[in-house]
Amino acid sequence: MEPTDTRTLQQLDAAHHLHPFNDNAALAKKGTRILTRGEGCYVWDAEGNKLLDAFAGLWCVNVGYGRRELGEVASRQMTQLAYYNSFFGCTTEPTVHLAAKLAELTPHDLNHAFFTNSGSEANDTILRLVRHFWAVQDQPKKNIFIGRHNGYHGSTVAGASLGGMKGMHKQGGLPIPDIHHIDPPFWFGDGGEMGEEEYGLHCAKRLEDKILELGPDRVAAFIGEPIMGAIGVYIPPRNYWKEIERICRKYDVLLVADEVICGFGRTGEWFASQYYDFRPDVMTLAKGITSGYIPLGAVMFNDRVADVLATKGGELAHGYTYSGHPVCAAVALENIRILQDERIVETCKADTGPYLAEKWKALGEHPLVGEARIAGMVGALELVPRKPAREFFPDRGRVGQLCRDIALRNGLILRATNDSMLLSPPLVISRAQVDELAEKAWKSLDMTAKELGMPTG
Repeated sequence: MEPTDTRTLQQLDAAHHLHPFNDNAALAKKGTRILTRGEGCYVWDAEGNKLLDAFAGLWCVNVGYGRRELGEVASRQMTQLAYYNSFFGCTTEPTVHLAAKLAELTPHDLNHAFFTNSGSEANDTILRLVRHFWAVQDQPKKNIFIGRHNGYHGSTVAGASLGGMKGMHKQGGLPIPDIHHIDPPFWFGDGGEMGEEEYGLHCAKRLEDKILELGPDRVAAFIGEPIMGAIGVYIPPRNYWKEIERICRKYDVLLVADEVICGFGRTGEWFASQYYDFRPDVMTLAKGITSGYIPLGAVMFNDRVADVLATKGGELAHGYTYSGHPVCAAVALENIRILQDERIVETCKADTGPYLAEKWKALGEHPLVGEARIAGMVGALELVPRKPAREFFPDRGRVGQLCRDIALRNGLILRATNDSMLLSPPLVISRAQVDELAEKAWKSLDMTAKELGMPTG
């Protein structure tokens, strides 16, 4: 395809492309940023600007950009067998190997994979199959899911319902019935004077209270992101998830870990359930499974759930045309091989992760930052009008957007949610690139503070 000038691309985009999570009318006037290539932790736009991508695309480019191995694997598989479905008792060799590899990688007895095309579809899948799990055991009324306010589990009807984003619920008559929500753990917002352990137990008790309110015989499952990403990287106390697990076991409620963001090394462990030392019954995966190079999602079921689905569930009346797509499976296997052979996750845990945490925490000293939180390679800076008070800007989101745009002009990609600046770099980031990230972030904070008439660092 011949190169097209930027303005023409922007005009075509405005005329024909509806962007997700955007005011498309405003975007059409402004013009989209056209990205043209990537290498390692950097991307370049059509204007030639080099940008340090401290958000790994959308939490997902774990092995970095430009990995030729992934393209070569995809090409070989496309040439050999570009597609076949998983219906009618069929499968393909890469699909089988990937299911086995995921069973090996995921913790405890999560030994059974169901393949989807995205994290949203994975969470759609668990809503149906968990309800089916209880129904075939003569408990059809045990069908309620409990999620968390401001949680994010995708943008399909079921995924957005499981999530607790009020802005999403306003569109399309969501949430669908029998989905309830509790408040999430967000110490900066509502921790008061509680210590970490006390606050962890306090937040977990919200689940127990909700189960008792609804009735244990009605509650099928609790779903949560180990670290809540989209709302602003809410990092719970270390004891929170163990207490959540205890409550789920007490009332025979399935525990679903949405590891779409955290899976495949983001926390310095392969999975955040290992970081927090709890055992989910079901786990949803996507993003880092292929480092975003090709769409793929998966659901991992433990032996208990899979055994019921297999022996009592009859025909599994659920699936997608592209479930277990051989090209996607081949790319995922190669991505996992790179993560393992190059010891990327181990390096994050032992070296670059702690170094990034040190630099990120130092950014918390800036007058504009109320809290710098981080776990492994995921974090946030909470921008505030006045330290040390735990308070927010009155027009939430305006300052975050300003800081994000300034950072972009400084060659740094961060995401802004409300007034939180979110961090999720490729796991291959080097110490030198961490230094660059921290320098550009501090500069951007200074420039933001100056525009607001606040003290700089």
